[in-house]
Amino acid sequence: MTAVRSLGEPILSMDSISLSFGGVKALTDISLHVRKHEILAIIGPNGAGKSSLLNVINGVYHPSSGSVTYKGATRSQMRPHEAASQGIARTFQNIALFKGMTVLDNIMTGRTLKMHAGFFWQCIYVGKARDEEIRHRRKVEEIIDFLQIESIRKTPVGRLPYGLQKRVELGRALAAEPELLLLDEPMAGMNIEEKEDMSRFILDINDEFGTTIVLIEHDMGVVMDLSDRVVVLDYGRKIGDGTPDEIRGNQEVIDAYLGVAH
Repeated sequence: MTAVRSLGEPILSMDSISLSFGGVKALTDISLHVRKHEILAIIGPNGAGKSSLLNVINGVYHPSSGSVTYKGATRSQMRPHEAASQGIARTFQNIALFKGMTVLDNIMTGRTLKMHAGFFWQCIYVGKARDEEIRHRRKVEEIIDFLQIESIRKTPVGRLPYGLQKRVELGRALAAEPELLLLDEPMAGMNIEEKEDMSRFILDINDEFGTTIVLIEHDMGVVMDLSDRVVVLDYGRKIGDGTPDEIRGNQEVIDAYLGVAH
């Protein structure tokens, strides 16, 4: 398990969140909090509502009821661009990269919200626009070094194996310098070595950058090794919330995974 770290006050709190699509309830009365510098894992069987919960956090879905408090501001809904501008970044279950663009250019797109030069200066690429791009490119190169992908920085993403594409997507999220990083199945489709690499990067992001992380993951070994706390969903309801050791011994969680409760 991860070493005990000093955690701060809650950076994110969700209060009685419910989400419905027509007559289908995706989430029912979910309440939880995430503390600064915490690694929180959200687990549960397929269809439990895990990705829906992340989509509420970063504004892709608007809850039917309940509220979200982020950095002290309470809201009933937020648009994705507002979430991004306020320090929330996201990776997706299915890789969402520009396959014809290079690794460097894909990660560079993560800097878009931090670019302020006007359209005119960007078109002629002199003065402010050039100076700004140099600064942002320097930051992207630091991320490339951090993720140890220097040798493929000029390679089109579509030519890379799946595991490296997942690492590039992580790099693009880091380029936004998030305070809260949402990772939707970052280990999906990876072999053991790739999972070990990704686990190390997640811990380093949390430790070196101080980034708060919420992740969805099906590999229980990864979850128990990385997480400070684990939230368990089943059929859109929260059935567990505690340390990895507490979740291991939670009979309701055990029953849900074994199908006993249904």
